Amino acid sequence: MTGGIVSLAVVLLLLALAVWAVLVRDAFLAIAGFVAYGLLLSLVWVRLYGIDVALTEAAIGGGLTGAMLIGTVSRLRGTEAAARSERSGAAVHVVALLLSLGVAATLALCVLALPEPAPTLAPQVSANLAATGVGNPITGVLLAFRALDTLLEAIVLVIGLIGVWSLAPDRFWGGRPGLRHEADPDGILAYFARLLPPLGIVFAVYTFWAGADHPGGKFQSATILAAMWMLVLMAGLADTPRIDQRGLRVGLVIGPLAFIAIGVLGLFSAGALLAYPEGWAKPMIVVVEVALLPTLTLILGLLLAGPPLRQDRSASAP
Repeated sequence: MTGGIVSLAVVLLLLALAVWAVLVRDAFLAIAGFVAYGLLLSLVWVRLYGIDVALTEAAIGGGLTGAMLIGTVSRLRGTEAAARSERSGAAVHVVALLLSLGVAATLALCVLALPEPAPTLAPQVSANLAATGVGNPITGVLLAFRALDTLLEAIVLVIGLIGVWSLAPDRFWGGRPGLRHEADPDGILAYFARLLPPLGIVFAVYTFWAGADHPGGKFQSATILAAMWMLVLMAGLADTPRIDQRGLRVGLVIGPLAFIAIGVLGLFSAGALLAYPEGWAKPMIVVVEVALLPTLTLILGLLLAGPPLRQDRSASAP
């Protein structure tokens, strides 16, 4: 009984936050509602026993995406007043309402039209999961049964970072992303930037290694490492790397390239692209995850830093 009441309260709060994020006129308040929505949604996934999804939602959905949106709105403050003064007509509101209701009705009909029982590949996955050598079904699905999707996701992230870099003015291309952060070297931020990263690195390594058999893995670990890196940058203890550094670019592509290489190896050793030879699935999955970890860490951190805005440590954007 108590669990049902809690679930109902969470659902109502989720709906309220979603409506708030859509209707509020102030961009910062909308982002605050979005971040709270993402964190609350992670609790929903915990209640549904989707711990891996909950970790990813809290880190990417509520954390990284929220931080990027806050950075975006800070750049758009000058245009917010003009946007707020614009008012849509009644006809636009009616069309938007009808479209929203139409999409909701279509989704509801699709769900209700599913056959009983709903089609699922879960039995086949469960029957063959042992062949991967990993105990976490999420890791097994993402790196074995849906390996192509995971590979494409990594490639899309690299392309997305290139898209962010392309927003840089021509004179800053090859320079350092974002502005140089300055903070009191004896302040509380610098203190935490020295205290937390060692602990965060240990926790990230544990989360990564435990991901083979328990909730966790490369995405969650990369988010923790990127957060520790951003903390050091915000405290002014380090600077973002130049994007023309060869080592940085190698780190950005090593994950997808290693994944592709192992996938092609599967053509010769197991007879299919991204297949694993018998008895070698877990070692090859570990190799892929180890290669993807630095790539994802760099991408997440550099996405938050933004496009290049200066050529060296002392230069700053006009």
